[in-house]
Order: sequence, then structure tokens, then C-alpha cells
Amino acid sequence: MSRENDGWIKTTCAYCGVGCGVEARPKLSGELEIRGDKSHPSNYGKLCTKGIALGDTIITDGRLLTPTLNPNDQPQALDWSSATTLIADKFSQAIRDYGSDSVAFYVSGQLLTEDYYVANKLMKGFIGSANIDSNSRLCMASSVVGHKRAFGSDTVPVCYEDLELADMVVLVGSNLAWCHPVLFQRLRAAKQVNPELNVVVIDPRKTESCDIADQHLGLHSGSDVALFNGLLTYLDQHQHLDHTYIKAHTQGFEQALQAARAQADIAEITGLSHQQLDEFYHAFATQQKVVTLYSQGVNQSSIGSDKVNSIINCHLASGKIGYPGCGPFSVTGQPNAMGGREVGALANTLASHMEFDNPQHHQLISDFWHTDNLATQPGLKAVELFDAMAEGKIKAVWIMATNPMVSLPDSDKIRKAMQTCPFVVVSDCIADTETTRMADLVVPAQGWSEKSGTVTNSERRISRQRRVMPSPGMAKPDWWIISQVASKMGYAQHFNYRHEGEVFAEYARLSTLGNLSGERDFTLIGLTQLDDQGYSRLTPQQWPVVKLQTEIVNQRLLTKGRFYTPDGKANFIATHHKAPHDGTSNRFPLLLNSGRTRDHWHTMSRTGLSARLGEYRTQPYVQIHPNTAAYYGITSNQLVKIHNTQGQSLARAEICAQVLPGQLFMPIHWNNATAKQSKPCALIAPFTDKLSGQPEFKHTAVSIAPYALQSAARFVTRTMVTLDGVEYWARQKIEHGYLYHIESSLPAHQLANLLKQQLHSGYDQLLSVDSGSAGSQQRWVTVCGEQVLQALHVWAQSLPAPVDDLSELLKSPFSDELAGALLALPTVA
Repeated sequence: MSRENDGWIKTTCAYCGVGCGVEARPKLSGELEIRGDKSHPSNYGKLCTKGIALGDTIITDGRLLTPTLNPNDQPQALDWSSATTLIADKFSQAIRDYGSDSVAFYVSGQLLTEDYYVANKLMKGFIGSANIDSNSRLCMASSVVGHKRAFGSDTVPVCYEDLELADMVVLVGSNLAWCHPVLFQRLRAAKQVNPELNVVVIDPRKTESCDIADQHLGLHSGSDVALFNGLLTYLDQHQHLDHTYIKAHTQGFEQALQAARAQADIAEITGLSHQQLDEFYHAFATQQKVVTLYSQGVNQSSIGSDKVNSIINCHLASGKIGYPGCGPFSVTGQPNAMGGREVGALANTLASHMEFDNPQHHQLISDFWHTDNLATQPGLKAVELFDAMAEGKIKAVWIMATNPMVSLPDSDKIRKAMQTCPFVVVSDCIADTETTRMADLVVPAQGWSEKSGTVTNSERRISRQRRVMPSPGMAKPDWWIISQVASKMGYAQHFNYRHEGEVFAEYARLSTLGNLSGERDFTLIGLTQLDDQGYSRLTPQQWPVVKLQTEIVNQRLLTKGRFYTPDGKANFIATHHKAPHDGTSNRFPLLLNSGRTRDHWHTMSRTGLSARLGEYRTQPYVQIHPNTAAYYGITSNQLVKIHNTQGQSLARAEICAQVLPGQLFMPIHWNNATAKQSKPCALIAPFTDKLSGQPEFKHTAVSIAPYALQSAARFVTRTMVTLDGVEYWARQKIEHGYLYHIESSLPAHQLANLLKQQLHSGYDQLLSVDSGSAGSQQRWVTVCGEQVLQALHVWAQSLPAPVDDLSELLKSPFSDELAGALLALPTVA
């Protein structure tokens, strides 16, 4: 284990694809100290707000501690032997009765590579189906398609260092400042060192990334292909093509150029002026070293694959690829999205960048795994998978480390799918998520700081995530749980791993099959001789790893103009602008965009446990332009309803000019486990890219209206509570407990009567006071010994919101003086 003399353990952050090195040190109190790893080449000691607060999330609140059958209906605790036997029996029975394609795994970029590898091996290698897909389908699938079409493989050619070496960095559909903050810090520092570095942000929103931008192109939603087709045409018309590179290293250029030339009305389609277009095109054409960094604004689209290839086309045409400071750069959203792509945990790939349509690859893997049942064709992609579940075609599904009830589009359909499937097992570290609520069996997996393995970041750098803390309850590594099930399905000799290092060793050897001369981009041949100690002490390695890297390296791929296509040449792809599926109408005239906010992550199961992260954004919100707000009669901080035929969502109105008139932006994090009726995916239709299967999360037609309310409340409690019968609540972690923000259409006295039922019975004292007509303002406080357990304050919406902070009550010992203060309701006008 990599441990400093003073107790600091080197590991890797649990959040985005930057893959920051972290040092963690357990304290005698059970808390965890966190600092950045100054030796890690991804971040050199820097951490974002989420990374700094990792130690706050190492608490047992809400942890899943034991395998549990029927967790939401007469729950029954099981031991591990019974739980894994049940999973094995249910899957085996479905396979016997309905065939191997009747079962499925839905996995996650939160898994470690070793977990991913074992899951993929079991499903594709021994069950014999390719019905394993990852939630990375929701963020990276279009990039995978774009890379494979252009380069012949899922190759990310650049390094983080290229941002610092470039003359120009173009951010497309990426709020790097919030979604990959440490990478943004590196870019900002590079611009401070070199003020001539030209930064362009292409995004319908004016995001925080624009703080360092020389130009912001606030293009119309979904118009990226038209923009980059225009750039390709500009390069041709102004003699900025690299004809030598095109002729020597590419094919299909004329077809791509012809498609680009056919693109008319670029200014009208993009909403950009001719001056803005010319300025951007000229800068790209004349700067020698350009990096185009893109993320979900490109990928999460019904034409995401074409968006990716329209960007790559411009780099190929200008020869700005394979050199320091140059190239298209897809940044991954999750800590191990890249690792999942490496092992093949997507339904349309085999393993280790080997493909279904290559008979040699199929034979190599069959022989290596000693199986005659390797899947022969792609399986169901994420949205297709849940469609098949809803149609009754999937009889058993295993969901690992992800929350599809929140993250997939069309939440009602996902609910139906999980209700229809006869057996749903969920592996998670959190007991109560919208997905665990739908499970027949939940099993406790280790969380960050407890599990051990590897992750791969956006620049192909593999880092160790190390065990720092003991696992609570009966939590186990995902690879162990999967291996136990595989053994009980009859495959024990193929899954008899003693520890995660043995899994990694097998995975590294697999990468070398038919690849001794670099036939594929991905190889770990330099790590195949690691012993247990070498794996334990492994430092960051950037693949391809031809030999063990004892110092930091920055390797670029495609540097010799050689690609991984049959003829070694890159492919230009003819791309065509196509409007998004979901257009606005008189009934739904606004466009909803979705994404991340700064201090939260995915569905908040981890960041929602940090009080300091909860302070930044306490409730779900929607950004709305002042003109749009005025038109709909919406005021700042008002609760509003965003709705369409899919469903509705409630959020606080944040009136700002960051969004264009007629557009809205909502963060993705809040859901029915953390806020009532505040889930953006309830609004999003399941339109997908026909090639990548990636859903269109960035372009949804909706309407908006103020939400009629009569009362509001704040409720502080030391433990989580269930607030049934309330239209809107949002939970915020505070020091020593939780704060619930509540609003209702009920009169204040009725809301008070409803919420009083949530007061715990185990108290010594109950203090209460009310004032105003018909109980328009009321307060209850429960006390046990010297501790305030809960405090509830209800008031009518006609009154101004009280300014007192109930959360302070959980910090102070109870006293007569405090009792007097509690009984003095805040004065209102």
C-alpha cells in the first residue's frame, strides 16, 4: 500500500473523470482527513470543493449494511451465502427457461476497473449474452462511436498537458469550471502564464467557464454540426487545409467536405452573427496548436455521434492532431468511464478494445477465458434494455452502483420496467435510492475509501483507488459479490480470485492478446509482470503501458499519422445538421437544458452527506432569463412547476442572464430521495442517437408556471425522515442532522398537523407555540436530555419567511435560556 510515514494513504477521487490524486488519513475519531496528492500528474495537489469534502461523506447515515430481501415490503435480512445463492438461482432459472438474453446487467462508471472486468466476463463470457451496459452510455457513448468511426478505435489522443501547450482551447458543450474544476484550474493557470492563449466557449449558456474566455459563442441548442461543418468549409475556402496530411493519413475527405459545403444558413441555424462565426473560424484556422475539448453538450444528443465527428473532421483537415497542444479531447464524466470502455462493459463491445465483428478477437477472448459460450453479437443499450424490461423480455436484472430511476429519461417508463421485471437485484452502498426502492434484493457494496482497485481518467491515466477505512456492516467489493454469484452458477474455476490484484493481472494479460506489435491502441503489457506488492504500490500509469512507468509520462496517440483502421488511415465522416427530436410548440414553448451544479454529484447519494457542500445550493433550482420570467409572471426564488407530457418537476426560480430567452437550465442532482417532485429526468423523453444509443438530455420542450402555495415550513432533525403527503420538500445536510425545506398548498394549520406526525416519540420535553390567526405561525421542538432532537417551524405564505436558523439548535446544549428563545417566534411584518 502506498502510505506515507505520517499515515497519509494515496488514493484517487471518487467524482469526475479528471481523476485527481488524493491523500487520505484516518483519524482516531473515525473521521477522514483529505488533501490533494502533489505528486499526481492529474492535479498536482489541487482539489475542487467536492474533492476537499470527501471526508465529510464518510459517515454511516443511510448506508446499506446487509443483504436484504424485499427491502420495501417486509424486509428480510440475509447472509451473503443466501443472497448470492438467490441471485445465482434466479439468473440461472431465467436462462434455462427463456435463454441467455433474458437476463441483463446495468453497471456504472462508479465501479472500479476490476469490478467492471469481472461483471463483463461473467455476462459476455459465461452467461453468453452481451446484455451488459453501463451508465456511461448516458455520457460517453457518442464519443466512443465518433472515435471508432474516425480512428478505428476508441482512442483519446491527447493529454491534459496539451491544454497548457495549446495556442487555442475550444470548450464545446462543457462547463469545465463546474464539471471538471481542477482541469479548468489548469487551463486558467495556463492562460495566466500565457495571456495569448485563446479560449473559446461554445455553449447556449453563459457558464462560469466563460470567466476566462476570449469569445463566448451562445449558439442555438443542437446546432453544433452546422457550426463545425461551417468551419470545415472555411478551412477549404481560405486555404487552411493540410493537404499533405489529408492525402497521406486520411480517406473520405471529399465526401465530408461536400456535405459541409451543402450546409446552408449556418448563421440562422446557430443563431450566431457572421462576425462571430468569422472570428472563431479565423482563429481556429490560423492558430497552429488547437485543442477542442468537448463533453455532454456534444455527446448527449440525438445526433451526438455526428457532432463528435464534425469536430474530428476539422482537426483531421487541418492536421491539428497527434502533436503537442493539438487534438479533439473528449473529457469523461465519471471517475471510471474510461475503465469501463477498456474492459468492454458496453453492450456493443467485447473486451479490451476488441470487437464483435472481428472473428479473430472473438477466438482470442474465448481461448483466454476458456469458454465456448462467448457472446457473438451486441446486446441491448441502456434505453433499449429498459424498454425490453418494460415489455417483459428481461426476467432478471442486476443493477450495480447506479440509479437509473433518476438518471435515465422517462422515469415513468423506468418504473414500469422495474415493476415488470420478475427479479431485480441492486448492489449499492446507499440503502434508500429511487432504484433500491424498486428492488427485490439489495446487497451492500463497498463505497469510496473502503474498496480497492483502479480507475482510468480522461487522459487514459490509470490510478489506484485504495482502501482507507473499514467497511461498515457486511459491505463487500463488487468483484467479490459477482464472483460469488458466478461460482454458484457453475463457473467457480473461472472466478476464483483471492483479491483485486489477481483480477487486474488477468485484465492486463487480456490487453496483450493479438496486440504484441501495437495492433490495438490499448495495451497494459508493461504491467503484466506486477506481483502483489507491485500492484499495491502502483503509481499512475498512462496507457498504452509498454513498460512499467516509473516516472510521469505524457503520451499522445496517433502521433505518426497511423490509425487503427484496416488501412491505417483515419476516416472523415460526412455529417449533416439535423434538428433535435423535441421541438418547441405553442403548448411547450421553452427549451430545457440539464447538467451539473458545482458542489453536487449525480444523484447526491454521496455529496448529499456533506454539510458544507449542501450550503452552496440548498434546493433544486431552475435558471430562467429575466424576460422569460417576466412573461410567465415568475419572481426570484419562487417555487415553479416545469412540465410537459412526460411529467413535471418543481424547482426554485433563479432569474439570471446566463440562459438565453426561451431556455431553462436545471441541475440533475435532486430526485425523489432528496426532494419531492424535483427530478429533471421525469421531463426528458427517451430520444437517442441511433448509432450510440445516448439519450438527448440537453433539448427538451417544456412549459413553466408559478406553483400555487399557501404554507411553508422548515424542519430540522438529527435523522432522515419521510415526508408523505407534502407536495414539495428538499433535504439539506447540516451539521449534526438534516434540514428540510417544505412548501405546500395546504393552509398553515393543516400542514402543521401533517408534519407534527413526523416528530419522534423518544423525547423528554415537547415545546410548542403558535401565533397569528388560524395558526398562521407555529413551532414545535422536541428535547431529550441536553439535546434538541427536532425543531419544526410552519408559517403561512402570506407572512415573510422567518430569518431564524433552526439548524443552530442542533449545535447547542438545551437550556432554560434556549427554551425561552425557542418559544419566541420570529417577529414578522
